Amino acid sequence: MTLELDNFQAIFSKDTPLLDVRSPVEFAKGSLPAAVNAPLMEDTEREAVGICYQQSGQAAAIKLGHELVSGAIKEARVARWKQFAEANPQGALFCFRGGLRSEISQQWLSDVGISYPRIKGGYKSIRQWLSQKTEAAIASTSLLLVGGQTGVAKTRLLNEGNSGQPIPGSIDLEGLANHRGSAFGRRITAQPTQIAFELSFGVALVRHQSSQHPFLILEDEGRLIGRCALPPFLHASRGKADWVRVEASITERVNHSYDNYILGNLQEYIALGDPRAFEIFSQDLIDALERIRKRLGGKRHRELHGIMLDALIRHGQGDPEQHKLWIKPLLTDYYDPMYEHQMRQRALAPVFQGTRREVAEFLVGLTQQRAMPHRTHKTR
Repeated sequence: MTLELDNFQAIFSKDTPLLDVRSPVEFAKGSLPAAVNAPLMEDTEREAVGICYQQSGQAAAIKLGHELVSGAIKEARVARWKQFAEANPQGALFCFRGGLRSEISQQWLSDVGISYPRIKGGYKSIRQWLSQKTEAAIASTSLLLVGGQTGVAKTRLLNEGNSGQPIPGSIDLEGLANHRGSAFGRRITAQPTQIAFELSFGVALVRHQSSQHPFLILEDEGRLIGRCALPPFLHASRGKADWVRVEASITERVNHSYDNYILGNLQEYIALGDPRAFEIFSQDLIDALERIRKRLGGKRHRELHGIMLDALIRHGQGDPEQHKLWIKPLLTDYYDPMYEHQMRQRALAPVFQGTRREVAEFLVGLTQQRAMPHRTHKTR
């Protein structure tokens, strides 16, 4: 009897291990966040079978597929699936539509004594279900945004504000997008595709709903996080959502930006073992400043560019602190006016405002509440 799974709510709530048997090029376009790619056919094999299908029909294409994936090649692929299935007995496999490729993979596993389920409808059904679920969840969940000027450490608050653990009910959008959200926020590893970002967010929402937390807590992001766009219905919900405001002194904000974008970024490059780490890091900073050149204006860009180059020279000589000389005016003269303009567009005042610690305590306290408290304005 063929074993198929179609309870997607349970699949994602339980963090079911998933084996994606689609080709590598399909996987690269987007898959589930924890899925492992172990293809039935490699890209060239799949392309050859596709051409055969168009020219000679399904029967010939299936015959060619079995010829291409046979002998030692077949044994190696089945061995990899078997290893995954034995390591993840509660998992499942899937292909694009839940059709022939997953059926063959399932049968070949059965031939070596492994009974392993496949996802009914495959990746296509998963994606459709998650898209519908995401839109419905945003519409039915109380949204609470965490705002504040650049450098107040909003992401750190969400990820560490609960005694070093994530704030209950929160989802880290920047983590899902692998980007820190500003012109200087690019990470050394690539961002996910738009499809993969949306799927990751959808899975995170399913798990959030399973937790039954009364609020969905997100950082107040713009439409884009690097190249990853917020789902339109989420972006549209921002303007009418409740929000809290995190406050910090300019010194705290400069220090946080310095730790993240200077010390942290350089350390990530160094960890890769590339002898050109400092050179690549330096060019990334210069390129980031160039990306906002038009908005800065020519004169301001030239001033900051000069300060940055001097700081990089001093950094190379062992004194990274000089970077703070360009970080501070960038925050006060560029990011702050832009942020305050955005805040003036909001219809609602914040429900709470305070330091990172105070806001964290407020957010953790929401776990015991079922309704948003009256707006308060706590200050340091």
